[in-house]
Amino acid sequence: MKINKIGVILGLMSMMFFTQCDILEQVASDVVSGDSSSGGTTKPALTNEEVIAGLKEALTIGIKNGANMASMTDGFFKRPEIKLPFPPSAIAIKDYCDEKGIFQNQLKKIDTTLNRAAEEASKKATPIFVDAIKNMSIADGFTILRGSDSAATMYLQEHTTGKLVEAFRPVVHNAIQKVKLTEYWNPVAEKYNFVQRLRNKPEVTTDLDGYVTERGINGLFFLVKQEEKKIRKDPVAQVTDLLKKVFGSLLGGN
Repeated sequence: MKINKIGVILGLMSMMFFTQCDILEQVASDVVSGDSSSGGTTKPALTNEEVIAGLKEALTIGIKNGANMASMTDGFFKRPEIKLPFPPSAIAIKDYCDEKGIFQNQLKKIDTTLNRAAEEASKKATPIFVDAIKNMSIADGFTILRGSDSAATMYLQEHTTGKLVEAFRPVVHNAIQKVKLTEYWNPVAEKYNFVQRLRNKPEVTTDLDGYVTERGINGLFFLVKQEEKKIRKDPVAQVTDLLKKVFGSLLGGN
C-alpha cells in the first residue's frame, strides 16, 4: 500500500514536471524511450540518431530564417533590437555636428549605410551556422534539447563566433565600400579631427570594419535566438517529413 502511494506521488510529480517542459525537452526524455498515448498503446521509440537529425533539421530551418531576415534590405536598419547606432567611439563627432548644425545629411547617410553593410555581410552567415549544426554530436544535441530556450544559440556562439568574425570582416570591408560608407564618414571625421587638433584635444579614430563586424554578428545571434524560441514552442510548424516523424509522434501525430 505504501509503495502504491509513493508511485502515485511520483507519477503526479512527473506530470507536473512535464507540463513545465517545452516540446524539445519532452522529445529528449519521452520520444527516445517510447511513451504511452491516451489510448494506452505505446509509441515506438525513435533512435537517438533520428531525434538529433530532427533537431538539426529544425535548427537549420530556423537558422536560415534568421540569417535571411538579417540579410534583406532593412534587415538591420528597421529592426530596433539589432539596428547599428552611431559608433560609441565616435559619438563625440555626432554630438559636435548636431551642435554646429553641420553634416546632417552625411550623418543620416552614415546611419543608413552602417546597417546596409551589416545586412550585406549577413549573407555569408548561413553556411557557417549550418556547418556547425552538421558537426553537432548526439551528446551536444541532447544537451540542447534539455537546455534553456537559448541553448542552441549559445552552442552556435561558442562554435561559430571565431569563424563568423573571420568570414565577416573582409565581407564587411567590401560591403562598406559597396554602400559608400567611407564617402560619408571620412569628411565628417576629418572635419572634427581638424578642429580637435587646433584645440590640442584628442582626435577620434573608429575601426568601422571591426564595429560593423561585431554588431552585425550580435544582431545575427539575436535573430537566431528568436527563431530558436519559435522552434521550441512549436517545432511541428516546420512541416518536413523528418520533423513530423520526430516531433509528431510526441504530439499525437502519425
